[in-house]
Amino acid sequence: MFENQIKQFLGTMKKMTFPVLEMTCAACAVSVESMLQATAGVTQAAVNYANQSAQVEFDPQVTNPQELRKSVQSIGYDLVIDTEDPQAIQEAAQRKQVEVIQRRTIGSAILSVPIVILGMFYMDLPYGNYIAMALAVPVVFYFGGGFFVHAWKQARFGKANMDTLVALSTGIAFLFSVFNTLFPEYWHNRGLHAHVYYEAAAVVITFISLGKLLEERAKSSTSSAIKKLMGLQPKTVRVIRAGVEKELPIATVTVGDIIVVRPGEKIPVDGQVVSGTSFVDESMISGEPLPVEKRKGDKVFAGTINQKGGFEFEAQKVGADTMLAQIIRMVQQAQGSKAPVQKLVDKIAGIFVPIVIGISILTFGLWMLLGGEQAFTHALLASITVLVIACPCALGLATPTAIMVGVGKGADNNILIKDAESLELANKVNAIILDKTGTITEGRPQVTNIAWLEGLENIDYYKQVLFAIENKSEHPLAEAVATSLKETSNLVVQEFTSITGKGVSARVRAEQYYVGNRLLMEEKGVMGCADLDTLAETLSAQASTVIWFSESRKVLAAISITDKIKASSRSAIETLQKMDIEVYMLTGDNRETAVAVAKQVGVNHFKAQVLPADKAEFVKQLQAAGKTVAMVGDGINDSQALAQADVSIAMGKGSDIAMETAKMTLITSDLQAIPKALHLSTKTVRGIRQNLFWAFIYNVIGIPIAAGILYPFNGFLLDPMIAGAAMALSSVSVVSNSLRLKLAKL
Repeated sequence: MFENQIKQFLGTMKKMTFPVLEMTCAACAVSVESMLQATAGVTQAAVNYANQSAQVEFDPQVTNPQELRKSVQSIGYDLVIDTEDPQAIQEAAQRKQVEVIQRRTIGSAILSVPIVILGMFYMDLPYGNYIAMALAVPVVFYFGGGFFVHAWKQARFGKANMDTLVALSTGIAFLFSVFNTLFPEYWHNRGLHAHVYYEAAAVVITFISLGKLLEERAKSSTSSAIKKLMGLQPKTVRVIRAGVEKELPIATVTVGDIIVVRPGEKIPVDGQVVSGTSFVDESMISGEPLPVEKRKGDKVFAGTINQKGGFEFEAQKVGADTMLAQIIRMVQQAQGSKAPVQKLVDKIAGIFVPIVIGISILTFGLWMLLGGEQAFTHALLASITVLVIACPCALGLATPTAIMVGVGKGADNNILIKDAESLELANKVNAIILDKTGTITEGRPQVTNIAWLEGLENIDYYKQVLFAIENKSEHPLAEAVATSLKETSNLVVQEFTSITGKGVSARVRAEQYYVGNRLLMEEKGVMGCADLDTLAETLSAQASTVIWFSESRKVLAAISITDKIKASSRSAIETLQKMDIEVYMLTGDNRETAVAVAKQVGVNHFKAQVLPADKAEFVKQLQAAGKTVAMVGDGINDSQALAQADVSIAMGKGSDIAMETAKMTLITSDLQAIPKALHLSTKTVRGIRQNLFWAFIYNVIGIPIAAGILYPFNGFLLDPMIAGAAMALSSVSVVSNSLRLKLAKL
């Protein structure tokens, strides 16, 4: 275990998602999962029945996808390990599966109708039982043959699933009916009628096939978000090679290719414009409705749509490396991940079938002891009905279908959810922490004023020094300063040091310089200036950030930087507060600026001059006070707090490490997406609870009735045919309830 953790830390473990074929119920998913986890080299496996996929983390030095596939094939299922387009293979297999189920349903229905008519209206027809038997053979063993094949494959490994229940119930009913058809005198000699149940066996197969058909069609709707995202990828692309423009499949594009984009076309891969100008609709990535102008040197992204102009760009990220591919992968992984409640459901589903078989045997025994002269007939009928009605499908579909629709709904609203746990937990959030820069503000700081020390000589030289130092820093404020100076400098910067949360220090021509906040100046013992201090206080009160430029002992300038507050910040914060969520603002900026920003956006709780470690510590403090904490940030300095929070949300235009750490990413600058994400969590969790309630209550009520608990009171004994119809409807009702989330308003 410890060795695996080391490998995970070093990044030598591989995590892949594979489509799974041939699964028919939740117990199938448990079987596949257990086989994968038992495979050498696999550290973790999670199988999702709803989207027919398996997420596997394994050591590639010990095993490979082919070994994983063999392990799954041994119990009658299959993994799609094709790396080119596994989704297309799975979709083709699912279409084929739907066609097979459709043919099976229609065929069994056509033959079941005359069997039912014979069994209900012409019971005494000469040779009627032989006719019914002849019609039932193809229904049970051809159209229903798959149930028996899968049940046998499971049984070889000591496992059981829904196919086991169907095979047992219909097989026993059919064989008992054959015995009664061939040897009716066995019962006649005992004064009993030789009942046959061909219609029960046939109709159960028909109803279960119909239920599976409706279920497969409903499940295909839950993954529409993935299909929509995949639809953003063009199939072909125009590439210039050897001076000739060629139309090629997108899979053949390589890094460095020059690609031609015409008006109205989708951009196929990520890259950089080399010639031409246009406006590009990037709403699928940024959430912003206005097209963005693209000129030489600008970045373009796969899936975005070119407007009227035409341009050429160099491919820089292709295939799985593009931003669109990463978004698709994130949505797929989230839809395949398991909510904490699902782990309990999986355990129940894993032991459900053996328990049902036990209940069926117990039912048979009790009827034989207490059933009177019709004991055997009633015992057989009740035990078969228990097997038919107790399908674990509804239970297995309850959580994953709701998660899949919820994740897809989030993607449609510019909310990318990484895993089901965060989606389930977000509805419990009662404290939310917002970073200031890039979250509450636009994150595009601009220098509004540089106030130099009065009487300072050679200001032009100091401008060059300031430019040289800030040009070397990657901080957004440093970039704003360097941009505003519009200088060029040949000065050599030595001993450049970034001081986290405070600023930078550097040496130029043997002189020590500092650029940073008040804390840095105080720490280095830099002498202040009363006039500049007064000006800084005034600017800070107006929500400007003030940074200082100094020599080793003397302040040289105070630089005022303003970061415009987003239009949606105040309304989003008001919405969160109306949801009884405490909103906190943390910033590394000075207190005066923090006070001004907090006042403008209506935040009552804030902390200023906070270092990255302090942000994580503040999250811990809130958690210790019993709060469920969400952290929203966009920078590297937020990553520690994001990792600590119960629910972490990254702004999509932020740093890669913030988006990597966070469990949710907003691909929009609109803060209203935050309350939307929390509303989505509430509605998804409500859907899961409703689904689980109906799945459990169905079995809690249905199994005793099937066993004959009402018979002593009113003589009612549930017919296996009705049980089959009820079982089918339970699965369809759970999926349909999940799909209602698509229509929900966030």
